[in-house]
Amino acid sequence: MTPHELQQITADYREKARKAEMMGIVNEYEVWMRKALIAESYLVDAQKVQPGKVYALVGNPPEYFKVDRVKGVFAWGFRLGGTLEEEGIPLALLQL
Repeated sequence: MTPHELQQITADYREKARKAEMMGIVNEYEVWMRKALIAESYLVDAQKVQPGKVYALVGNPPEYFKVDRVKGVFAWGFRLGGTLEEEGIPLALLQL
């Protein structure tokens, strides 16, 4: 897919999420927002994410994530100050 097509799909997912939120369907809202986030991750250059580096995560309150490896559009590692369980997060959540 081209970047333009990905941006269109992301906008479509966000519009569907907005409609679900207006109808009060919280779980459907969360699904559409997660799909939009993953679509946005395809627009991120995975080469810019360096294993071993700590990145701030998008959102409030600020959280930090140490990347161990990158696989596809997900960064795998650990949240600082969180549990010691490895997790994968979409690249779009990292502040590069």
